[in-house]
Amino acid sequence: MCFSMLDRALSAGWATLPRLEQRMKPAEAEPRSLSNGPSHPQAEGSEEAMPLPADPQVIFLGGIFFILLLAALYFAAEIVWPLFLAFVLSLLLNPLLRFLDRLHIPRVLGALLLVAVVLALVVGLGTAISGPAASWAAKLPDGLPRLFQRLRFLEAPFAALQHFWQQIEEFAGWQSGTGSSAASALLAKLFTGTRSFASGFFTTLLFLFFLLVAGEIFLQRLVEIAPRFSGKRQVVDIANQIESDISAYLLTITAMNAAVGIATAAVMWLTGVGDPLLWGTIAFVLNFVPILGPLLGVLIFLLAGALVAKTVWLMLLPAGLYLGIHLVEGETITPMLLAKRFTLNPVIVIVSLIFWFWMWGVPGAILSVPMLAIAKIVCDRVRPLAAFGHFLEG
Repeated sequence: MCFSMLDRALSAGWATLPRLEQRMKPAEAEPRSLSNGPSHPQAEGSEEAMPLPADPQVIFLGGIFFILLLAALYFAAEIVWPLFLAFVLSLLLNPLLRFLDRLHIPRVLGALLLVAVVLALVVGLGTAISGPAASWAAKLPDGLPRLFQRLRFLEAPFAALQHFWQQIEEFAGWQSGTGSSAASALLAKLFTGTRSFASGFFTTLLFLFFLLVAGEIFLQRLVEIAPRFSGKRQVVDIANQIESDISAYLLTITAMNAAVGIATAAVMWLTGVGDPLLWGTIAFVLNFVPILGPLLGVLIFLLAGALVAKTVWLMLLPAGLYLGIHLVEGETITPMLLAKRFTLNPVIVIVSLIFWFWMWGVPGAILSVPMLAIAKIVCDRVRPLAAFGHFLEG
């Protein structure tokens, strides 16, 4: 009897709850149009307008904060990019760490095992290709004159291009460096940051270990800080989406780059260049850097073909086949696999690549696309940043 009365009381209370909410809800002013007249109700199916910042003070302070943040990232590059690379790698390795946890392996031991595997792969691969790389480097002094001799038919176009560039420098008032060519300057810029990348690798492993061991603590603290349940759910949703999308991106890119490396190794072996492990590894690593990596790869394989080939066409064959492999992978297969998860604006991708390459060198070029993808995921799920996320969409 008591239970039935309690049940009826609860039912009546839940029934009156919507009316109470309606009474407590403040009356909203009727939206007005630009002519100060009442506006018509929004048509069904029309998209809701994205919020844009309208306060000049907020825009001004936000711009100052953004500029100061970029300056801090530039001057603290030796610390920031290893930390961000470790964060990206932790997104890739967290599913494996949870799998080891389900096998009742302690989290610290599992993290140490994954970091050791990463270190062993990098060191082992570097040791395997160090010998062939040294032998090819020894061939360069004798091979460069041969390359210049075979490319003599391009001397007239290069001379015309150089003359045109000198006229541009004189018109713009630029001063060209003595004894340096545009090609050498470009190669010097491409290899800027390679040494810092190697020195920061062990810092990255240190960060990676602690992120794997205690990385979920940051998510727990963010959830605890959020004042409302909707905010807590939004934090968890953003974290899960970042891990899911970035892990899928890294796995897809790594698998496709490995396929490019295997195909390039087979091409180098079939064309008689030799050392397929070396050239496959070079193709695999360079493919992580969009645009600039494949362009540098074409130059490297062109030089390798010149060192072993006897005719111009055989010299161009390795570079041409490598370019064909990259075009099939980069323009057809990989975009098809990533189309459902990533639709980034290609212009923004190029700008991000060049900007972060200027900021951090080679590490910045490798991290440019993951950072852009993370920024878009966050912007798509944070209401005030929705317009910026829509701008990043392809």
